[in-house]
Amino acid sequence: MGGDLFWKKSYDPDLMDINPAQWETTCPEICRRTFLNYPDKIALAFMGVHITYAQLDRYANQFANMLLSLGLKKGAVVGINLPNIPEYVIAWLGTLRAGCVVSGVSPLLSSEELEYQLKDSQAKVLVTLDALFEKKLAPIASHLTDLKAIVATSVGGFLPGIKRILGKLLGKIPKGKVTPLDGKTVYLFNKVVQPGVFSTEYPNIDLTPDDIAYLQYTGGTTGVPKGAMLSHRNAVVDLLIFQAWLGMEEGKGVGLTGFPFFHIAGVFTNANFIFLGWTQILIPNPRDTDHICKELDRYKPAMMANVPPFYMLLAANPRFKTLDHSKLEVCVSAAAPYPEEAQRKFEAIVGTGKILEGYGMTETSPLTIFNPMKGPRKTGTIGLPLLNTDVRLIEPATGKEVEVGQPGEICIKGPHVMVGYFNRPEETRQAIDADGYMHTGDVAIQDQDGYLRLVDRTKDMINIGGFKVFSRKVEDVLNRHPAVNISAIIGSNNPERSGSELVKAYVILNPGYLVTGDMEVLKKAIIDFARERLAPYEVPKILEIRKELPLTNVGKIDKKVLRKEVS
Repeated sequence: MGGDLFWKKSYDPDLMDINPAQWETTCPEICRRTFLNYPDKIALAFMGVHITYAQLDRYANQFANMLLSLGLKKGAVVGINLPNIPEYVIAWLGTLRAGCVVSGVSPLLSSEELEYQLKDSQAKVLVTLDALFEKKLAPIASHLTDLKAIVATSVGGFLPGIKRILGKLLGKIPKGKVTPLDGKTVYLFNKVVQPGVFSTEYPNIDLTPDDIAYLQYTGGTTGVPKGAMLSHRNAVVDLLIFQAWLGMEEGKGVGLTGFPFFHIAGVFTNANFIFLGWTQILIPNPRDTDHICKELDRYKPAMMANVPPFYMLLAANPRFKTLDHSKLEVCVSAAAPYPEEAQRKFEAIVGTGKILEGYGMTETSPLTIFNPMKGPRKTGTIGLPLLNTDVRLIEPATGKEVEVGQPGEICIKGPHVMVGYFNRPEETRQAIDADGYMHTGDVAIQDQDGYLRLVDRTKDMINIGGFKVFSRKVEDVLNRHPAVNISAIIGSNNPERSGSELVKAYVILNPGYLVTGDMEVLKKAIIDFARERLAPYEVPKILEIRKELPLTNVGKIDKKVLRKEVS
């Protein structure tokens, strides 16, 4: 790293870069002390079922030894195609202990997308739901020549029998038939962790910090999904940096996350809770805000972690407003920008200063920028570059660094930057420059104190006759209108000016907002509101009110879908 890291003046007192010697270890080793120190503490809380650290330790060893019994060698890829249920955590930990590579696979993928990822990753084992086995995997299984085994479970696999039966009868638990597959071993998850089937001994695998821990699929800055190879060193570095940044006390806390574990934000949050020895409340469906409210009321966690749209959905639930949030210390927000007005609404419920917004990406393991835990949190910013992290903002067209206060693409350098994209050396070279900086595709402005404010994705910037429109700025203004809950801005081709675009806005109204009169009158009022606060070229020319917006697997507004609608 080099240059003037001027943002360090804004760090919390006593924070300093971590000695690299501390991260010369592996993910299983960095977490072993948790299982030694807190065997009787609840590790996982799921729908009223509790799993202690001693039980999690034993189950993970059984899963690891099952993988080894299949003849898997160090570096073999295990796809985990589950929602946030106990089996995900067990499979994640067991895979790492076996020296294998965890690859999160979204349960929302189509059969075609599932086939692509499993083939591209050369996955040897897939852990999946019975419903997904029948509907998505079985029809394509014969095409998956690398796949040796499947481990199937149910969303209610750890629930008491009566709850499982009722859940399936009422349609709350999806179900499917698990059948033999030619040339492949098929296990039921509950058999794998039964006593006496597989050894409960900790596997003796010679893992190194350079070995790959995760193969996480991402669109990257452009293109089709690619597997980002994250080493054990990458993962441990970011874990240690974030815990030093937060300064959370081990062994005592309770945490809740709606980040899906198949996404890097979810698996990283899970790893943090395990490293801390906290109780983790598992949320299989983060859109079920009634269930989340019940869990918040029961366990009263000290920390929540989620994407902004789900915090916004939670804030719109009347029950959430009635809960006691006095024990809630911090609400981590990442993976997408959190509109300032929405933050104020949320903190009016949970308490001022509890939102901690940050930034990361799959290719950086993931976190690189965060607001201080103790020092000033600047609403609307993603915070300061983290410890052991160098950041440059560049002009994408020229590669030159921009001045403080000017927009530029965020480029990240540090020990958490990925090894590269799996079997894609050319795309790796395009993403990571000769100086070791990862080009993120996100545009930000950095102020004199070092805080960064996201203004757009490079691909989301709108060109209005040569003027750049940053969608984040327009969305922040629209979200301040009393009728607006969530907004999204895209560029639509201008039929009257070749090469230019029009600003189009999509809006979801606040649940409690009473529309009186013609909806067109409300649309005009929202546009007039924007006109008073934006430059003429930034004002939306088209506004569409919807009941919902398309979301990605992790809960971000999916602008690719919106752009396809107008292309």
